[in-house]
Amino acid sequence: MPFLLTDEQREFGRSLDALLTAADTPAVLRAWAAGDHGPGRALWGRLGDAGVFALAVPEAYGGVGPLPVEAAVACVELGRHAVPGPVAETLAAGVLLAGAGGPVAEEWLPGIASGAAVVSLTLEGHGPYAPDADAADAVFTVTGDELRLVPGPGDELRLVPGPGELSASADPARRLFRPEPGGGPVAKGPAIRPAARAAGDWAPFATAALALGCGEELLRATVAYVKQRTQFGVPVGSFQAVKHRLADTLLGLEFARPLLYGAAVELASEVSRPGAEAESAGGSPGSGAAVAAAKVTAGEAGYAAARTALQLHGAVGYTEELDLAWWLRRARPLRDAWGTPSACRARVLAG
Repeated sequence: MPFLLTDEQREFGRSLDALLTAADTPAVLRAWAAGDHGPGRALWGRLGDAGVFALAVPEAYGGVGPLPVEAAVACVELGRHAVPGPVAETLAAGVLLAGAGGPVAEEWLPGIASGAAVVSLTLEGHGPYAPDADAADAVFTVTGDELRLVPGPGDELRLVPGPGELSASADPARRLFRPEPGGGPVAKGPAIRPAARAAGDWAPFATAALALGCGEELLRATVAYVKQRTQFGVPVGSFQAVKHRLADTLLGLEFARPLLYGAAVELASEVSRPGAEAESAGGSPGSGAAVAAAKVTAGEAGYAAARTALQLHGAVGYTEELDLAWWLRRARPLRDAWGTPSACRARVLAG
């Protein structure tokens, strides 16, 4: 069936674009990568005021969600502007804690909804690393039917080994940590597993939207560059080979878009059907396959856009001074985070 965003959803995206354009995100990214999280946390608060993180939090805890379609709109814009921080993880944590319920949800969900709390997490079967845990107020981990908490950065967070002080991530503004929580669980019981499955759908879903937005910005910047760069007295954008490469990149991104919003509709249908709250707003095999299809397609399209951007920018694309470098370095980690292409394809085939 045809699917189009409503006027309100499109206006929401435009308002976020205006907010982030005024925020000078390249400067925020540079500060975040250098370990100064102040500008990023300030931007995070403005995004919270705009309702971005409330989209994954139920109304009972101060949110407006879960609203997967609006979350996709928001994450595409955040990806276009390369907003630093554990965006996908915080949204997924909202879904996780809502499903877990109890005191831990009452304590953390209002802060997540308002943007006051930055949260990272790890889930069983999705890798051991928590992105940006050094900037998070808390890191949640799930093992079996137990939810545990690492309260903020400290001795219990171990930086992933890498050359010198560098993390294992290709994105310098996305540091990876291996949380090692101590003490007992903050929640446990049969509700934890379905909540973790739902969060395990939301994290790759949000990451797919971030990857799509990242690819869109890489394509926009590249088109603008080839219009002004000249060779043999004419813009290189007039060359047929360049046009074909850009057209292929655009097709990849546009093919990913309906899959992303299809996954959003699938997740939204899980919320609306009877008994969905008990199943933590998602996590069915159908929504999982739809999310995996969106993730692999958007991730590959975003990474292809990065390769195109680097090739058509030439040597200048490698320079640290060019803001484009932050998007180039982000594309591949987004492609592989919360499900590599091979893992996502396997999930699609499994149904």
